[in-house]
Amino acid sequence: MLLPVLPIGFALVAVTAFAALGARRTHIPFSIFLVLLGLGLGFVPGVPRLELRPDLVLTLLLPPLLYRAGVGMSWRGFRNNLRAILLLAVGLVILTTVAVAGVVHYLFGLPLAVGFVLGAVISPPDAVAPMSIARRFALPGRILTILEGEGLVNDATALILFSFAVEAVTMGRAFSLPVAVGEFLLIVSGEVAWGLFIGWSTLSLRRWANDPRVEMAFALLTPFAAFWVPEVMGGSGVLATVICGLYVSWNGPRFISPATRLQGFFVWDMVIYLIEGVIFLMTGLQARVVAEGLDLTQGEELALACAAVCIVIVAVRFLWVYPATYLPRLLSPALARRDPAPSWRGTFVVAFTGIRGVVSLAAALSIPIMANGAPFPHRGAILLVTFAVILVTLVGQGLALPSVIGWLGLDGPGQREAEQSKRREIVARVASIDAALARLDSLEGAVASPAAAAALRRRSEDRRAYFVAACEDIITGEASNAATTLQLQFVDAERASIASLYYRGEIDDNARRRIERELDLEDSRIRHAGESGTARAL
Repeated sequence: MLLPVLPIGFALVAVTAFAALGARRTHIPFSIFLVLLGLGLGFVPGVPRLELRPDLVLTLLLPPLLYRAGVGMSWRGFRNNLRAILLLAVGLVILTTVAVAGVVHYLFGLPLAVGFVLGAVISPPDAVAPMSIARRFALPGRILTILEGEGLVNDATALILFSFAVEAVTMGRAFSLPVAVGEFLLIVSGEVAWGLFIGWSTLSLRRWANDPRVEMAFALLTPFAAFWVPEVMGGSGVLATVICGLYVSWNGPRFISPATRLQGFFVWDMVIYLIEGVIFLMTGLQARVVAEGLDLTQGEELALACAAVCIVIVAVRFLWVYPATYLPRLLSPALARRDPAPSWRGTFVVAFTGIRGVVSLAAALSIPIMANGAPFPHRGAILLVTFAVILVTLVGQGLALPSVIGWLGLDGPGQREAEQSKRREIVARVASIDAALARLDSLEGAVASPAAAAALRRRSEDRRAYFVAACEDIITGEASNAATTLQLQFVDAERASIASLYYRGEIDDNARRRIERELDLEDSRIRHAGESGTARAL
């Protein structure tokens, strides 16, 4: 039984890799391309029926995505925008759940408890899909921070509401608002404490290990340690994993060695790339699973339900985001002075970008087959509406987002903000080099090799001149681009010479590999510095 898993896994990874090439050629966002590809492949004759296992997504694939997003996010940005993030991640999720439940109950006759199940399933925008699209554009940083923070936190709210609603259907429990609020606050406080504990513990272990390979093993285990314990104890695990990632993001520079950071960048980049690709591809493949469970005799009613719910979630988001943005500032002059109201254009992008993804689909698929000895009511309809919402928001809103950003004119302010940030970065680089040169001045008389000190000074001064040129020409980056190209040509010449010496038998394999590694690291350093110092990084 386990043998087919290997070729299926191989096929999913292979299709994901080839799909990246197709997305690049068609200029379609990678996530959208994979969903559409999976949707088409699912109905090709001979392609096996692949049903997404909810437990696989929620306990194996989701934790690394949440943790890596938390590590990559700015703790300072998250803290400064916490009010806006919580209004979206808690308030909007609850409002969307209630609105969807009311619409499907009063318009289509679904039991109110079943409506709450559907509402909780589709209420949280995805943590991955919106950012994979939004980061392709020069949006202002605050918008990106709010969208990313919302995507990281709202899953916890939605999954807790989902568990309450499913229990109400399967066990016939009456909903009690005080009890639900108490349980919610207990779960949230427990997950925050557990996430902080795991973050501190793993960083301490990594510093104690002092071995990059052992540290990377601990790093890869961290998201599961943060997620699994709260999940087993009745929580969601989402908030604990995000808090753990934010803790590591803020405290990592004091605990993590340079060698581990260098390895971690490549390891995590590959892990997240494969997980995201497989998740989006599997999301599209679930179209066949959803279609096979439909009652075609109710096709018209189901289509109306899908359209109504899609309209509701989009409308509710706009109706919440604008008052939540401007009303607190109208009621509190102190808040308005401390945090002036953003433009309506930025608020519109936040309201528009409510893209649903794999967490909603996994939650829908995890709905039990039976409830109180009978089939779970309207399970097939919930799956269909969930899949329709994902397609409409991910494909529809995702493809429309570039036009919306262009229409609002946000790419200009975003570009200027990115240029200012890049200038500050380069100024910081120059200041750090000046600090290093000052340290060299204090040590130059005590070093054993004056020639080595002089060489180090020349190299540091060259780097300083390189970044000064980049700062003076931040828009075109012509000076720094030319310097990068010249340095890469030198490295290529060295690499060609080493290859020639190796093939003539003048150096052995070990020497070739050592030199190649040094040249590869130098090549990577030059490219990274070039991208960091010019407009290409914007």
